[in-house]
Amino acid sequence: MTIEAIERRVAQAIEDAGRAKDSVTLIAVSKVQPLDRLRHVLDSGHRVFGENKVQEAQGKWPDLRADFPDVTLHLLGPLQTNKARAAVTLFDAIHTVDRLKLVTTLARLAQERGQCPELFIQVNTGAEPQKAGILPQDADSLIAAARAEDLPVRGLMCIPPADEDPVSHFTLLREIAARNDVSDLSMGMSSDFETAIAQGATHVRVGSAIFGERVPV
Repeated sequence: MTIEAIERRVAQAIEDAGRAKDSVTLIAVSKVQPLDRLRHVLDSGHRVFGENKVQEAQGKWPDLRADFPDVTLHLLGPLQTNKARAAVTLFDAIHTVDRLKLVTTLARLAQERGQCPELFIQVNTGAEPQKAGILPQDADSLIAAARAEDLPVRGLMCIPPADEDPVSHFTLLREIAARNDVSDLSMGMSSDFETAIAQGATHVRVGSAIFGERVPV
């Protein structure tokens, strides 16, 4: 499938949900994708991309941004505190803030730099032990802690369990956002982004449906 086809599906899902045309950002997830595929999507005019690993992004995006300076880059994978400095330099948004130690580190870096990427709090809506994210019952306190540090909490993010209907997880994320007055919801991937849009997603993260199957390195 092409980026144009996915953009048409996103636009149709937005229309079906009765939402504003510009209410959803499509993040093209380019992790572990060869540069020729990535450049093809860039050449099509798309400018919002997501990566899972800081080191991988460091290896390709500085050069690509020299050619495409208007790219917006989102970090979608877990962030170790020792990679936080590199992350805040490279990324425009971080979707995986999930613990107080990371909040403290990002606050210190923001104070040093005088700026900070937009932040999303990752919520482990399925309480899966192998998955990153703050537990739902602890999300309110982490959001409050980040705001107390004057960090720019733009939204919440979740990755529902693969074997469950995502709707209940999207609903839970939306409820947490509403009671904390958080505007944006990063939810929905290649298999369920249309459902996520119907449930209020403002950011959908689509990889394999745009680029094809990943090529491990």
